[in-house]
Amino acid sequence: MINRWVRFAVLQTLILLTTGKWVILAALAGVVVGIPVAAFLFLLDTGSGVVRQWQWYFLLVPLGLFLSSFLVNWLAPDAQGHGTEKVIEALHEKEGMMRLRVIPVKMVATLITLILGGSAGKEGPSAQIGAGVASGVASMLRMTPIDRQRFVQCGISAGFSGVFGTPIAAALFAAEVLHIGRFSYNRFLPSLIASYSALMVTRALGVRHLSYTVPLEIETEIIMLLHMVGFGALLGLMAILLVSGLNRTEHLIGGIPLWKPLKGALAGLVLVGIVFLTGTTNYLGVGTGVVDAALDGQAFRGIAPFFKIITTSLTLGSGGSGGILGPIFFIGATSGNYWAQLLGQNVGMFSAIGMVAFLAAAANTPIAAIMMAMELFGVATGSYAAVACAVAYLVVGHVSVYPSQIIHQKKPFFMDLEVHQVEQVFDRRGISNLFRCFFRGYRDNPGRGLSLEGKTIEEESLGSGTTDDRMDF
Repeated sequence: MINRWVRFAVLQTLILLTTGKWVILAALAGVVVGIPVAAFLFLLDTGSGVVRQWQWYFLLVPLGLFLSSFLVNWLAPDAQGHGTEKVIEALHEKEGMMRLRVIPVKMVATLITLILGGSAGKEGPSAQIGAGVASGVASMLRMTPIDRQRFVQCGISAGFSGVFGTPIAAALFAAEVLHIGRFSYNRFLPSLIASYSALMVTRALGVRHLSYTVPLEIETEIIMLLHMVGFGALLGLMAILLVSGLNRTEHLIGGIPLWKPLKGALAGLVLVGIVFLTGTTNYLGVGTGVVDAALDGQAFRGIAPFFKIITTSLTLGSGGSGGILGPIFFIGATSGNYWAQLLGQNVGMFSAIGMVAFLAAAANTPIAAIMMAMELFGVATGSYAAVACAVAYLVVGHVSVYPSQIIHQKKPFFMDLEVHQVEQVFDRRGISNLFRCFFRGYRDNPGRGLSLEGKTIEEESLGSGTTDDRMDF
């Protein structure tokens, strides 16, 4: 009896100490990440405000993509891309190790790209800056590999929260984005503390985060749910189009026999041509103004999301530096905007739901997207957005703007094929077999079913001591 309670007291003391340790470390991560993120956002807003006073600023896009590509290739090739993807790679393959050189290079390259008109977001660089700072601090504190990974993940959530001002969604995003089908519960608390810490630091330094009031207008709950299912399916297909556009454009530009910075300049000329073709600069830059207008109820044409896919693919595929979530919000919001016009629904409400549901599909982060909807637009809107997020997440399949995500648990259709051992052959007979198996409910290929992995709490307790040591509460 005494041994049982000693064991319990020791373990609970260590649990409390570990929790306290990570509350302190996570708060530190939020502070050290919040400062450079606030500086980055201040420089971006100031620089963009100055440049956009010139009517023909978009003519500077070729120069911006040239300089960004040159800087990254010269000083830090691992700063390429849209930021968060490189952090995921570092966590999976390098135990969270990142070079400190990445931080200033990524910051400057992204500022050049976005200020001069490149189409990208600002959250990816913020996440990479945050992760890089966290990796440097982890090295100074001589953390173990697993602690380093957890601390770097705090850097991701702090960077995300510092940009968008949604601390819970930021923590969920950091815990969800590494894997498909698995949530890092043991890293959620540190990510959450880091998010709130970074939010307070950035606000104290003058960063103003956006807040929205979106009217919720529904005919009946049943009709609204049907709308969400159909809209979610559409956004899942749109996400496939975005990922395909990003990959194909990068492959196409990579095959051009030119020095990489010159490829950036060439892509910039195409972006200038798109401005003259469409008569607007809406498809350049971060696109926050368009998202805000869509949420306020301003109508946009149905071509808007497709042109944003093109400009973003050209920017990132040619060596421009920036994030992907800004364009994701633009594409989702304008898709919802036009969908609402076609169906005679509230434009602002569908723009808001489209913004988060497209995030759920393109990034495979439905829980974070649902929480972002609730934090930005309120629980009522977020509850309906949850349906669109879930549908979009499933429809997109195993496709993502973050190809380094690890598939921990397959989505339903792919899991059905696996457990029923259905061959994926795509000739005429194989395709016919796939559809036949589906419509017959896989009865010709009985599966083994799914069983829980690991031990129950009771089994774990028994494995840690004798039967007499088991705790009864």
